[in-house]
Amino acid sequence: MLKRWDGFTSFLDDVRICLTNNAAERALRGFALGRKSWLFAGSDRGADRAAFMATLIMTTKRNDVDVLASLADVLARIADTPVSRLEQLLPCNWAPKTLKAQSA
Repeated sequence: MLKRWDGFTSFLDDVRICLTNNAAERALRGFALGRKSWLFAGSDRGADRAAFMATLIMTTKRNDVDVLASLADVLARIADTPVSRLEQLLPCNWAPKTLKAQSA
């Protein structure tokens, strides 16, 4: 324990570090409850797509972005977005189009 004391007490110096993992377990609860529904994804490709969508949705929630608005906007814009600008559609960078930009 003494060899790891700095790591053990790091939560005292950084307020972002939780003393328990309760928040992390609560965040995973919804995903864990859906496991039976996703057990038979149909194929490996279907399972990969389900994992991708779950990751995208959870990342969007983590960035305090409205999931439905974000997904609807991204799906509408992704085909016309050049590969070099796809990073703008990531949940951490996403911003809805303004009315002026949509009418132009």
